[in-house]
Amino acid sequence: MGAIPSENGLGRLEVAYANQRSVTDLDKMIPLELVFKEYDDEKTLTIGASHGWIATLKEDGILRLVDDLNPVASDANPKRIPLPPLVTLPHCQTNIITNVSMSSSSPEDDEDCVVAVKFLGPQLSFCKPAGQSPEWTNFKIENPCFCSSSRVMYSEKHNMFRILGSGGHLIGSWDPCNPSDDPKLHKVHFQNLTKLHMATRELMDSCFTIEHLVESRPTGETFLVKQYKKTAKNKEGVDIMKTEFLMVFKLDDEGNAVYTQDMGDLAMFLSMSEPFCVPASSFPGSMYPNNVIIYDYDEMGIVDVSDIPFYLHSASGPHSVPYQIPPQDIEN
Repeated sequence: MGAIPSENGLGRLEVAYANQRSVTDLDKMIPLELVFKEYDDEKTLTIGASHGWIATLKEDGILRLVDDLNPVASDANPKRIPLPPLVTLPHCQTNIITNVSMSSSSPEDDEDCVVAVKFLGPQLSFCKPAGQSPEWTNFKIENPCFCSSSRVMYSEKHNMFRILGSGGHLIGSWDPCNPSDDPKLHKVHFQNLTKLHMATRELMDSCFTIEHLVESRPTGETFLVKQYKKTAKNKEGVDIMKTEFLMVFKLDDEGNAVYTQDMGDLAMFLSMSEPFCVPASSFPGSMYPNNVIIYDYDEMGIVDVSDIPFYLHSASGPHSVPYQIPPQDIEN
């Protein structure tokens, strides 16, 4: 995503559709502050995306949901939903947000839609934007494995918000209809671990690890992904975090995480939005089975998990709008 600057702080939205090889310039006008920092007088932070909605945070401390970057959302009537002021629990912080997740794509009129915000540290907060009197319900997570940079995701399969603990050995689940400070805990048992060369194991040990829970709505499967990143230099000599290795596990309802190099017909997307999967056959010539498409601030690339040895076809960042929006016209 990007924008072509125009006038009055606005620009034309640029998008790259999955079934097209070139960037498409749309007539839709968006605030340039969502794309370029030099146009941002209010120091807007884009902190994540869910269901095509971008979450922003300004100096006033108000979290907002905006649909400007969704190419199918209205150009004439863009939606900007301010949420109640954030409440900081004792011994927690709300200035640094890990990510945002939503239980549906209609926070403006679905009274049951819940927004979950995971902060860096132990605080997890929930809000119903379309409720009669929106307010935050806040919890301090006591289990330390959920207190770092763990991300929250909404599982349509389980109708739960879920967080994968550090290391991937524990999953916490919160009921969006009745959240509590006593989440359901599920242990994860890793199986079928592949034998790796000593050099690969040493590389993995030297990396920063990010764990993802990814739900495939077309197939009902759940995947656990371990992404290993390490400091590298981009073309300008600036330090970035580059993916050095990736492992995919199929996760069943009993908590068995089985290492796999075969995701069937699925292609997976990992970005600063919620991760998702699509059938590669729905995008012939553009998507390929077993591909993981990575798009974040530091890099954009593709990994074929069926291929050994590991190789990432990538372009280094920075990328200003690293969001991937799930397909709007097929089950995703």
